[in-house]
Amino acid sequence: MPDLLTQALALPGLGWILAAAFTAGLVRGFAGFGTAMIFLPITSQVVDPVLAIAILIIMDLAGPAPAIPRALRDGHPKDLMRLVSGMAIALPLGLSALFVVEPTVFKLVVSLVSLAMLAALISGWRYHGTVTPKTVWATGGVAGLLGGAAGIPGPPVILLYMASPHGPRVIRANTTSFLFFFDLIMLAAFLITGQLLGLPLVLGLLTMLPSILGNLIGGWIFNPEYERLYRRVAYAIIAGSALSGLYAALG
Repeated sequence: MPDLLTQALALPGLGWILAAAFTAGLVRGFAGFGTAMIFLPITSQVVDPVLAIAILIIMDLAGPAPAIPRALRDGHPKDLMRLVSGMAIALPLGLSALFVVEPTVFKLVVSLVSLAMLAALISGWRYHGTVTPKTVWATGGVAGLLGGAAGIPGPPVILLYMASPHGPRVIRANTTSFLFFFDLIMLAAFLITGQLLGLPLVLGLLTMLPSILGNLIGGWIFNPEYERLYRRVAYAIIAGSALSGLYAALG
């Protein structure tokens, strides 16, 4: 372990990874989403795709953990169950793509998905169909595919909830809980395939502290009355991260 810690601390770009962990935690704390869309475009410029997601899995379990009891109380349990079930069924298909993808392709996909999501949010695009239980199941499935292949399960869920009658508190709670359960299932998958041993584990543990700190600060400053302001800040940070990843992929 000391050798692995030395190797991790000597990793070029570690400072960027830690900064991305704190910023992603902060945004998730006050907006309820955005962790992967902020963390992965930055981290995938430093390490390969599988390692980037392995770090995210470990970091993202600890970071939002203090907020999960409150999120489960504030959320909509039936919607959450449907989302998680659909995600769990589709996730293996996404993972099969992740393990063979080229790093440049991964950077492009992560950055373009983040920018597309951002464009939909800023433009005010809404799903105009009826949000039925089947729709929620299907959304969970799409999130599982996207999450397994690119580590970004949030966009389909966020777009669905933009058309939901639920209030901001419920939406934030369910999104936070869904992403936590996604991380739990990804953790199991990566443990089974041996992707969380050695350096990934150490780097994930190193990012926990800034992530937890960011989540706590974000949750502390959250106030539903300022939801619009929080979203604008989140959008700006996501845009900056995604554009940097796109530049790195095309440069």
